[in-house]
Amino acid sequence: MKIFPVLEIPETLAAGPGPGNTDPRVLDRLCKTGVADHMQADVLRGMIEAKIMLRELWGTKNLYTFGVAGTGWSGIDSIHGAILPGDKVVVFVNGTFSSIDSLSIRMKASSLEDLAADSLNPQPDNVVVIDVPHGESVTGEIVEAALAEHKPMWAFMAHWETGSGRVNDIEGFNAACEKHDVMGLVDAVSSLGVGDFDIDDYPGIVAWASCPQKGVLSLPLTYAPVSFSDKVIDVMKRRGCYSFVHHPILEARHWGIINDEDVQAGTYHRTHSCYAVAAFHEALRILLTYGRAQKARDYLFHEAALKQAVSAMGCDVTSNMPSLVVLNLPGKLAGQEKDLVGACRAENFGIWPTLSEPVQIRIGILNQLTVEAITDIVGRFADAMLKMGAEFDKQAIMKGLAEYYQAG
Repeated sequence: MKIFPVLEIPETLAAGPGPGNTDPRVLDRLCKTGVADHMQADVLRGMIEAKIMLRELWGTKNLYTFGVAGTGWSGIDSIHGAILPGDKVVVFVNGTFSSIDSLSIRMKASSLEDLAADSLNPQPDNVVVIDVPHGESVTGEIVEAALAEHKPMWAFMAHWETGSGRVNDIEGFNAACEKHDVMGLVDAVSSLGVGDFDIDDYPGIVAWASCPQKGVLSLPLTYAPVSFSDKVIDVMKRRGCYSFVHHPILEARHWGIINDEDVQAGTYHRTHSCYAVAAFHEALRILLTYGRAQKARDYLFHEAALKQAVSAMGCDVTSNMPSLVVLNLPGKLAGQEKDLVGACRAENFGIWPTLSEPVQIRIGILNQLTVEAITDIVGRFADAMLKMGAEFDKQAIMKGLAEYYQAG
């Protein structure tokens, strides 16, 4: 039998759409947590405290607010569990991840006949997909027109679409859902912990899901924050949910939400990791100590610096997200986006291409909210472009960046 050598993974500057570089304090809690079973008193206390911190972070009084064990897709699957076969749904798609969300919804809403026709990509008539071109945002007008025409039970939208770097109109989405008595579901994977918003300000939206590794900056495999209003919980009590693992009501019991009340300790639902609980708890502590509003301002400030710098290199920025710049390369480098990304990643500079057409470059600043970090990112990207034949004065770029920060 072949025994492989110890796996050594080097430090990488995670400068893509996510995950971001994990704070050393989160890693410290992960590594220094004692071996404990998932029902040990401190593990359960940590889950209760995390639930309370999540309500503060989401800006909500929703009782059913907790973390779903896994990645962001686990949280998305939990809110999509409210959808049953035959339900009419309108889904808004404007990038890679809202497209995958659409597939998840089509699977949930499909009949047996729909799945038999195409089990991996079902096309049920009761799900209407509104495609918005890549690089454009979903507007309130688009949502209003679709809900007025189709009159669904559910509507779904990504708050911020990481695939294309576009912020979608959450106010317009909420208003249309309220007006047409539609229950809104939202993918907030890219916005929670980056933007400053209270979900209770959007009563037309009944369920939200996020992820651990972007704005929350925990490890990628810990807990996906979710929040459900009483309205959707009542619907699920009445109709049920085709899931055990991601069933919101059953999952909530482990977080001390039982019979619509907060209790002091949860009951068994699955085997939770004490290490994941400790890491998630610390990530939430760090974020709330920093301050949600301050962090949102800092993302806007540093994203503007990065956008100014890459634009000065001749790149065409098409995004409007505070934590992510999506761009096209200039002139003779156009079309070489994947090659440039590959060269950067070979140097442990982790930028990303878009995962769907057209191919663009994505540079993220998750957990990179310092002058030094942005200067490092700009310098590395400038070097990579120059190696591929770009023509600009790097010193002038770096001087412009310095002047931006001096003025700020």
